[in-house]
Amino acid sequence: SAAGVLVCLLEYPRSKRKKGSTMERCGQKYLTAVVKLLGPLTRNYYIRAVLHAALAVPAGFLLSTILGTVCLGIASGIYLLAAVRGEEWRPIEQKPRERPQVGGTIKQPPSNPPPRPPPDARKKQPEVGG
Repeated sequence: SAAGVLVCLLEYPRSKRKKGSTMERCGQKYLTAVVKLLGPLTRNYYIRAVLHAALAVPAGFLLSTILGTVCLGIASGIYLLAAVRGEEWRPIEQKPRERPQVGGTIKQPPSNPPPRPPPDARKKQPEVGG
């Protein structure tokens, strides 16, 4: 039970990607602060791989927890592969949003007038009925 809470604490906050943008999960900023506080113990993927493997060992002795053991083993392998490739957990920092200036967004006003219907089509159509 305590192991499940520890795994959830580690796994819920998403890491920042090297390229592109990363969407933050709902309420992630609170858990990100906790993970950042623990420092290299939680950021290093080698440590995470060993931790997941160690948590998988006791769960493997009961038939009812064998699926959890398999999941922890797979997660351990993925973290080990990521660590070998040089990845580590990085927090998602919020950048202050810059407000676009209204005058600066319009670069060149349109030079052609908008399309209009021919003059005979613009004449008012007589009403039909009552």
